[in-house]
Amino acid sequence: MLFRNRFLFLLALAALLAFLSLSLQFLHLIPVNPIKEDGLNPKSRKRIMPDLLTEPPAIDPVYEAQVYCNIPTIAERSMEGYAPHYFKLVSVQVLIRHGDRYPLYAIPKTKRPDIDCTLLPNRKPSHPQLEAFIKHMSKGSAAQMDGTLSSLPRYPSHSLCEMGELTQTGVVQHLRNGQLLREIYINKHKLLLNDWTAKQLYLETTGKSRTLQSALALLYTFLPDFDWKKINMRHQWSTIFCSGSCDCPMRNHYLEEEQRRQYSLRVKNGDLEKIYVDMAKIVGIPTRQLRASNPIDSLLCYFCHNVSFPCTKTGCIGMEHFKVIKRHQLEDERERQEKKLYFLYALLATHPLLNQTVNRLQRIAEGKKEEIFVLHSAHDVTLSPVLSALGITEARFPRFAARLVFELWQDGKRPKEHFIRILYNGADVTFQTSFCKDYYKRSSKPMCPLEKFVSFVKRDMFLVFNSTSYYDACRRRPL
Repeated sequence: MLFRNRFLFLLALAALLAFLSLSLQFLHLIPVNPIKEDGLNPKSRKRIMPDLLTEPPAIDPVYEAQVYCNIPTIAERSMEGYAPHYFKLVSVQVLIRHGDRYPLYAIPKTKRPDIDCTLLPNRKPSHPQLEAFIKHMSKGSAAQMDGTLSSLPRYPSHSLCEMGELTQTGVVQHLRNGQLLREIYINKHKLLLNDWTAKQLYLETTGKSRTLQSALALLYTFLPDFDWKKINMRHQWSTIFCSGSCDCPMRNHYLEEEQRRQYSLRVKNGDLEKIYVDMAKIVGIPTRQLRASNPIDSLLCYFCHNVSFPCTKTGCIGMEHFKVIKRHQLEDERERQEKKLYFLYALLATHPLLNQTVNRLQRIAEGKKEEIFVLHSAHDVTLSPVLSALGITEARFPRFAARLVFELWQDGKRPKEHFIRILYNGADVTFQTSFCKDYYKRSSKPMCPLEKFVSFVKRDMFLVFNSTSYYDACRRRPL
């Protein structure tokens, strides 16, 4: 009882003090910090932008490698499909990188990572629709597949993965992608109705089994149990999707200059060279042979699948070797942004694909109802230059199963006006693009006018080359 009375007394005393404090402030007897017109207290305002004189944050190669692996463990947040309620979604175009794969290169004289590429629904990572996906893929003989695509397997099936083969992780990554996009674009926005037709889709993949299988995995959860007769998968022979516009001498010139930059940075990195020498001794080969085997590709597979790095009688490749090589890779990406050689290459490499994208969006804006959902299944060397050409410099290098989405929206209040949103792995990067940064500063709409994108692709991409057309930019030597 005594404790309760003491508690009530303290509570009443606190209330009295609070009342007195407010009263004194109201009567201006206690000074308070002035509030400026913008509503911010000048003494409590925190620094938002970092001090430009400070060093950039240290690169964490292990964290960046984990992001790159993109292990499907937790639900992903995404900004796809967000718009004011009076806007109508009229088209979606998706560019993906294939999912997790087995290495393209092996480290000489070491045992290949023991990874099973058969699909087993009871093995992690898995997906609720994995078993149904396997069954549906076995019925795919009715699909139209361009060229050599018809001879490729529709899902991975080797007990020991072949070089470059899609893994179960890679399949699950795109089953998740397709499910996420279905919930937004089909269930919420009704982009495609139940009676969708083959003409409403445009599907294209390179000639690798990992890109075809990634496309089919995404498509299966996007349009579950789809009718194979409605599937027409086109074969793109070029990894940059340049189709019939691949003749571009200056694109090749800038790529060669970029490769020289990469070489120059590598030979300057003493720590990297020491690591290569040490690894070469462990596996018993010349350093140049180890370097040529691109060991980071193989080591990333060990890392992403939580498999111990390889050992020999001489010793083991360890995490420190991995960190140094991965850190150099990240430093190379940073310098690539600064030197701009890759950016010039990217503008010329991606113009054919971006031009196809713009032409398709324009046709749909004019009222055409064909090819309203587009899927390009590609590689890191496809997505990376597209991101660079668009001016999205802060984007990470494309992880496994990365996706870049172009959304086309119609203004319900002004039906002739159309806007785009661009999203990378679920993040809205529309106003990071070079052609829409300024528009963002003076507009309240969370989108970019389609005309801005059209002008960029049809004209502004060539200004840096002092040209007015793709043909001229491909042949004009820099001053």
